[in-house]
Amino acid sequence: MDFSKITNFSNRQLENFQDINKRYKQMYLSPNESMPMFIINTPVESHDWEVKLFNAEAMLIDDLNVIRTHADIGDDRVPSARVSFGTAQIAAAFGCEMYIPPNNLPCAKTHVLHDINDAINLKKPPKYAGWFKRLYEFSEFYMENIPEGVEIQLPDTQGPFNNAHLIRGNDIIFDFFDNPGQLEYFLDYITDYLIDLVKELQHLTTNRDGWFFDWGSLWKGYGRISNCTVHLISPDMYRNFVLKRDIKFLEGIGGGRIHYCGSYPEVIESFINMSPVTGFDYDNSLHNLVDVCKLAPDKVPVFCWAQRNSKTINDLLSGEWPEKKNIIIGVDAPSIEEGKVLLSKLRESAERNYDGLY
Repeated sequence: MDFSKITNFSNRQLENFQDINKRYKQMYLSPNESMPMFIINTPVESHDWEVKLFNAEAMLIDDLNVIRTHADIGDDRVPSARVSFGTAQIAAAFGCEMYIPPNNLPCAKTHVLHDINDAINLKKPPKYAGWFKRLYEFSEFYMENIPEGVEIQLPDTQGPFNNAHLIRGNDIIFDFFDNPGQLEYFLDYITDYLIDLVKELQHLTTNRDGWFFDWGSLWKGYGRISNCTVHLISPDMYRNFVLKRDIKFLEGIGGGRIHYCGSYPEVIESFINMSPVTGFDYDNSLHNLVDVCKLAPDKVPVFCWAQRNSKTINDLLSGEWPEKKNIIIGVDAPSIEEGKVLLSKLRESAERNYDGLY
């Protein structure tokens, strides 16, 4: 199959993708000279997950159809695709069973570390353990078949604490109090494993020159930490146990960004001010854009996912912007045409506020 017939990029669109990459790099390298970026998501017909989890062609077709809609809208999404097998790929490699919910990504069904004292007996999983063999096969299919202009993102590798929780289960919460020494050993073990794994998986991506593609954007560094599970522990527990492992991981791979969909505002400052952090994204329904931007260092771009009718989007459209310019706004629209209109309005508002041009 000729997958380029799906994207069907014009020369002008290919040139625009290069410009988009330059503007993402500017957000980190020259933040005061940058302008906000916008990613407008619209509904796209796709295969059920029960199909594409076992069919690389179906998964790639769906990714390319999404990319095509963004190219038609003309927003700032990098045309990047990702082999997606859910959040529990590392857990599965360690032996956790996977569960596939109806028309959804797999998740961990069981936990293999029943006693934290047994962490010392954990063995590094073989290269093709769990779903990794399929990950390599699908990634190689992507590499062989992506059309010109399309990039390939790193698979979902989560982060030190997310993976530790999936392997240990909810009993890990008791370990903070009952077995802190063994917990620290376990967190170090998972962190070291992840550093090696992310370095190994780079060859399955089109990441290059110290920049990586993730969530339709381009970021400085080599990978992401997803810190969703931090919502289960207190900010002090994060700072005393997990923070040093997050820093070690990001330094070990060469820098990267943080994803957080939890509600504790107290941990955001810890996330966003780590020296190797190069970006941060969060759920707009749980935190305020202006407040998050005030916490972020100048060079760290902030990615805000917001609903179309949210206060955040309405504020931006009415001209109420944060002082920080290197922000990325993700928002849904019901159709491509309505997405174009929304994109135009957001860009016009940003131009008026920041006295810049797109």
